[in-house]
Amino acid sequence: MIRVLENEFYYLDNFQRVLDWIGERYRDLLLDDELAFLAAFPALPQNARALFVRMVMRKGDLFRASKLVYAEIGCPLEAAELLLGAGWVERDPQLCLDELFELLLKAEIATAFGAQLPSKNARKAEQLEALRELFPDTRAFSAWHPGCDDVALRILVKPLCERLRLIFFGNLHQDWTEFVLSDLGMFRFEQVELSHASRGFRSRADVEHYLRLHDCKQRFYAGEALDEIVRDLPEHDFDNDWLVGRREKLLFQVAQGFEKLKDWDNAYALYARCRYLGARGRAIRVLEKHERFDDAYALLLQAQAAPESEAERQHLARIGPRLARKLGHARLPARKAAAPSRIDLSLPMPPGDWWVEGVVREHLASIDAPVFYVENALANSLFGLLCWRAVFAAVPGAFFHPFQRGPADLHSPDFAQRRALEFAACLDELESGSYRDTIRRNYAEKTGIATPFVYWGALSEELLELALACIPPAHLRKWCERILLDVKENHTGFPDLIQFWPNEGRYTMIEVKGPGDRLQDNQLRWIDYCAAHGMPVSVCYLQWEQAA
Repeated sequence: MIRVLENEFYYLDNFQRVLDWIGERYRDLLLDDELAFLAAFPALPQNARALFVRMVMRKGDLFRASKLVYAEIGCPLEAAELLLGAGWVERDPQLCLDELFELLLKAEIATAFGAQLPSKNARKAEQLEALRELFPDTRAFSAWHPGCDDVALRILVKPLCERLRLIFFGNLHQDWTEFVLSDLGMFRFEQVELSHASRGFRSRADVEHYLRLHDCKQRFYAGEALDEIVRDLPEHDFDNDWLVGRREKLLFQVAQGFEKLKDWDNAYALYARCRYLGARGRAIRVLEKHERFDDAYALLLQAQAAPESEAERQHLARIGPRLARKLGHARLPARKAAAPSRIDLSLPMPPGDWWVEGVVREHLASIDAPVFYVENALANSLFGLLCWRAVFAAVPGAFFHPFQRGPADLHSPDFAQRRALEFAACLDELESGSYRDTIRRNYAEKTGIATPFVYWGALSEELLELALACIPPAHLRKWCERILLDVKENHTGFPDLIQFWPNEGRYTMIEVKGPGDRLQDNQLRWIDYCAAHGMPVSVCYLQWEQAA
């Protein structure tokens, strides 16, 4: 069981750590109100600061004092009094009906509105809808519910605190719980030396651009009209690569939205200007759907001359013959993929709970040749352990704060290029033979540290030692090189199982397909790659025996 944190003001200390960090590293980016907040906050009494942080960490900006009772703070109203003068909290705020309903229980709504309710048994949403036309105004909480002895409080500077959280984390999906989980030992993070050059935001404009992109993204997820989102998307280039990446990804998603609506013109217009990987392939597909076959074929030939990735090459090979046929062109010669070996099994369906890969694993395993279900875990873990120092290299713009699972540019096209010397040094260990010691050392020293590559829960010492004994370093190098070509696409698609023959120092990988299942594109690419480079890989097709 996790022991409760002994410091009852741990959350306040963590909040102050964020403020100190921001003041030290980002002071030149801050607005006047943000600088004033950083200066004023530490001067308040402890109970007032603690209440404020409790409110910041909770959802929304409206609270009832009775719901803000914490033993270490004492009376929430006394603590709140010290915040009113700072202008950060408002007592008994003006509320619209929707906000009032957020604070009141159903029984209190019945007391406050009585006969004006259509039905006391109706759901809160139905009661709210019925009362909206009758009460379009705003009133103080005490005026809405004069019989209530509770007090409402509104935190007025939540947006300011959200901006500070964004500046610290470099995103809005991480929150204050990162500190708590780290303090409890549930998450550990690699300690990367952070320099001024590694700041996520380099100018105040970066912060504003992020917020604008985030707003567009939230509106997109909420289903707002796509053309309005496109209108508000910033079009100019940012002097910040990871912000550009966020913008291009959102542009790609909006283009997909237009494509789903069969709005081919708008979909193509966005794909054509989008630099996100895969956008060119989708542009060709949209032109084809729009029956602009000549334009589609011209873009196809351009892409074939310089494919951006293996995924695009595979996509083009699928579209090309179809477009050529529609235009009456000669059929393009198809590249023949290297064929893996095939295993056909016919087994009785086991009783109870089972999974296809587990059934095959148990059937193939023996004392002399154990089989493990690894899928993407083993190859990525070996890569991550071998290349740990390269992945966590203090490259400018990669690490912004102490709670990062991996570099911010992990999926950028130039991820490997920006660390070329570091990765080269790691892969050179495969030639010298020192790679085994490096992998073992990192496994022992780094276990449990958050990382985008190592699957700690799936990697046992037994599996690790068998892999080091049976997988040739030349094969491991090929795995690493392909992952580095395109981390986003190539970190998945590995075969499900791996079988070792430790007495013979060899292995084979096995992709399992049950009845009616077929190989996915990323699996086909990995199988083709392994077969082409002489790495043992098989596809096992399982059928269930028919009962007599």
